[in-house]
Amino acid sequence: MEALESFFVAFSDAAWGMPLLVLLMGGGCYFMFYSGFLPFRYLRHTINVLLGRYDDPNDPGDINHYEALSATLAATVGMGNISGVAVAIAIGGPGVLFWMWVSAVVGMATKFFTCSLSVMYRGYDSVGHLEGGPMYVIETGLGKKWKPLAVVFAIAGMFGTLPIFQANQLTQVVREVLLEPHGYTTADLFYTNITIGLVLVFITSLVIFGGIQRIGSVAGKMVPSMVVLYMLAVFYIMFANYAAIPEAFALIFTDAFTAQSVLGGAVGAIIIAGARRAAFSNEAGIGTASMMHGAAKTDEPIREGLVAMLGPFIDTVIVCTLTGLAIIVTGTWHSSEASGVTLTATAFNNAMPGFGNYVLMVCVLIFAFTSLFSYSYYGTKCFSYLFGAKYKHLYNYFYVVTIVFGATATITAVIALIDGLFAIMAVPTMISALLLSPKVMAAARDYFKRMKEFKKLESQKV
Repeated sequence: MEALESFFVAFSDAAWGMPLLVLLMGGGCYFMFYSGFLPFRYLRHTINVLLGRYDDPNDPGDINHYEALSATLAATVGMGNISGVAVAIAIGGPGVLFWMWVSAVVGMATKFFTCSLSVMYRGYDSVGHLEGGPMYVIETGLGKKWKPLAVVFAIAGMFGTLPIFQANQLTQVVREVLLEPHGYTTADLFYTNITIGLVLVFITSLVIFGGIQRIGSVAGKMVPSMVVLYMLAVFYIMFANYAAIPEAFALIFTDAFTAQSVLGGAVGAIIIAGARRAAFSNEAGIGTASMMHGAAKTDEPIREGLVAMLGPFIDTVIVCTLTGLAIIVTGTWHSSEASGVTLTATAFNNAMPGFGNYVLMVCVLIFAFTSLFSYSYYGTKCFSYLFGAKYKHLYNYFYVVTIVFGATATITAVIALIDGLFAIMAVPTMISALLLSPKVMAAARDYFKRMKEFKKLESQKV
């Protein structure tokens, strides 16, 4: 296991080098300036689309705009926001949060382009069902000669969206917060972890074998409540430590450009750490969200791009910031030897002695399960693209079995493997989006022109 862990870490570090950072961050900046900040200028229209005012049940697709965003957030607003941020701060210090914000803002522009393309260039699977995602964008938008790039994405996506990180951290918090304090664990840690893993397999199976409609329905009900509950808990922590908030923000900004807290002045390393954790958290430029938004019921690609754009803001700018502030204002980031979700649990318990870790455990249960449900859809689509849709049900059996592996593996091995595979997925996604970006801009200009004409006609009727 130690040799495997070392291999995964080396693989992840090699994948997340400067070229990928330039591709993700530089590509996001290009999308933002090339579009003239266009997606950001239509936030009111975006909210109206999200509220269903433009929904048409006869449009092609499987789920509505709200369900598509909810299912995407169910996957992204998960353990990456609770455990991933804790890992980032432990590795890179408070300043890493600033670079996560930067990555999220440019990620909003990236999501607009990649998810617009996922509807614009949908394809059909082997049984004739309409599908979206980077592999179809590449094959349909760029042509058959680019198919090897689509295959690379699908292979990495099939393994990169496995639930091992969510299972690992959910097992850790259940064991350390609920079982160990009450003496319910076995003497052998492995057997405790595998038991928790098997329970997770059972619960996850009940949802994911119901398909995308059930996933979208469950996510639509759980996402709002989980975000609100988590926000209330962190607001309480911030209120209890209000005097430390100005200092926390000052530390975030100063450390972002000095990297003195943990990395000893390695500013480049802190930028990479921020980009890695932001990508892990909101998945902008990775391509997973494109697969979910590609299933939206719409024949207007720009509408789905606008809705998708909200994901990085909600996920990273709001939820990740809440986690980061909870860890920083309580002083946990430099006073605890804990890692991952345990670090966040320590911060909660410091602010709410005796019950804070239980509050976090409830949040973790919801966050982790919604991620477990949604990630299966991503892997299924990649598997279908490679081996045929009639065999896609086989992937879910493989998916649930890996939950047990995630429950028993180390967090270092798990997060390194997923990081490395996300890096591979980002290359085809960003290359195709950059090459096809003129198509998105042409569609955007046409769409907003039609929307202005529609509003003008509506006002004349009144």
